[in-house]
Amino acid sequence: MKLLPLDEPGIVELAAGWLARKENYQWLDFGNGRQIVTPALLKIMAQRDTHFLRVYTGDRDDVPIGICGLNGVDRTVNTATFWGASGEKSFRSRGYGTLAGSKFLTLAFRDLGLHSINTWVAEHNPSLRIIERLGFRYIGRQRQCHQIDGRPCDRLLFDLLASEHRELDEARWHRPERSHHLS
Repeated sequence: MKLLPLDEPGIVELAAGWLARKENYQWLDFGNGRQIVTPALLKIMAQRDTHFLRVYTGDRDDVPIGICGLNGVDRTVNTATFWGASGEKSFRSRGYGTLAGSKFLTLAFRDLGLHSINTWVAEHNPSLRIIERLGFRYIGRQRQCHQIDGRPCDRLLFDLLASEHRELDEARWHRPERSHHLS
């Protein structure tokens, strides 16, 4: 698995396409729940210091299958908000998102010098399992602040300190024979 910067137009368009799918954007929030991520917006995000973005690949080739990101990177207090999305359906629930998230968090803490990373998950989002496996700690709930199909739902809030993060071992974590148990 590799984490690749969004530095080529083809990668930017691919990732923006994933984020424009309802199956992904309904769980995310880029602009108070109203803004769809276009290739132009994603390119701007990739160039700003307040964002940190990487696409991740599978384990056999360098074909991107998902994206991880940080929004609101604050270099004064060393915090940011983590998010991610699986791009290719055939790779979901096989451990790639968890492993990519783990490697991505290592980069964020080590290379960006972040101290604390927060995230949120809309209730009923299957990605909650990933957040828990990455070691994020539950810190609270924002009630009825997210809309899915016109229905309000809660956001579950989590954070992770640099001192708490432990990168998952790729060889142990992702094995094809166990992959159907992981997400």
